[in-house]
Amino acid sequence: MPSGALLFQSVILGLLLGGLYALLAAGLTLYFGIMRVVMIAHSAFLILAAYLAWWTHTRLGIDPLLSLIVTVPLFFGAGVLLQRGLLSRLRALTLTMMSVLLTFAVALIIEGLLGYAFTGTQRRIQLGYGSASLQVFGARIAVVKLIAFGLAVLALAALYLLMKKTTFGWALRATIQHRDAARLVGIDTEKVAGYGFGLGLATAAIGGTALSLDTTIYPSLHWHWIGPLMAIIVVGGLGSVPGAAAAAMLLGLIQSLLQIPLGTTWAQTIFYLALFATLAFRPQGFFGGRLAQRF
Repeated sequence: MPSGALLFQSVILGLLLGGLYALLAAGLTLYFGIMRVVMIAHSAFLILAAYLAWWTHTRLGIDPLLSLIVTVPLFFGAGVLLQRGLLSRLRALTLTMMSVLLTFAVALIIEGLLGYAFTGTQRRIQLGYGSASLQVFGARIAVVKLIAFGLAVLALAALYLLMKKTTFGWALRATIQHRDAARLVGIDTEKVAGYGFGLGLATAAIGGTALSLDTTIYPSLHWHWIGPLMAIIVVGGLGSVPGAAAAAMLLGLIQSLLQIPLGTTWAQTIFYLALFATLAFRPQGFFGGRLAQRF
């Protein structure tokens, strides 16, 4: 039986991990909510952002958090261009199916470019505070995990305020809830969709940077992430950002607790079991119906 201190530490780490998962999955939820697009390349953009954070720190000596000043606007622009230049050209009847193939190709291109530029060698950011930790009620928590969680909380809070308190946020929520009705009341849904995609990739820039603080990266790492992130947005309810956040926190906590008896590798099967259970018993998601209207 695990000791009380070990159990408490697993709970804390699970919540921190869940917060990071929520940030990583937020963009996927936005893409699907806006245009019913399954964005396979989202995790590839996460790893691209992680590499940019590594490069700016290693080559230029810039803290990864400061690199967000450049990468967030860069990724936002890339999201707008991706939606307007490629995805908006697909016909509505084939959008969902073709978006999988198109964004799969984008993921392969990003992986290939990363492999060419950085080779397949594993990389890790060496931070001055990378080995620092805090002790909380007997649990030792790495500072980088707390920073990543704090970054996730700030980014999600900013996204929440943007969606709830701004005119653009209202237009985006209307587009997510009913695209045709939003168009009828005068909302330029194409422009909103472009900016929404930009917003999704901006969260990828933040998420990838947070991921780089405590993760060894390599070009094909994005295939490790796409499955868990897809499971999170399905369990949370496709198109529901609050639902995805709730699912991320729950699955992150369960994964952390399962690592005690099962180990890291087997604990990750919780995502695929949760995905199977959702598709079998509640295809609309376990959280989406209740939380979707809150965002």
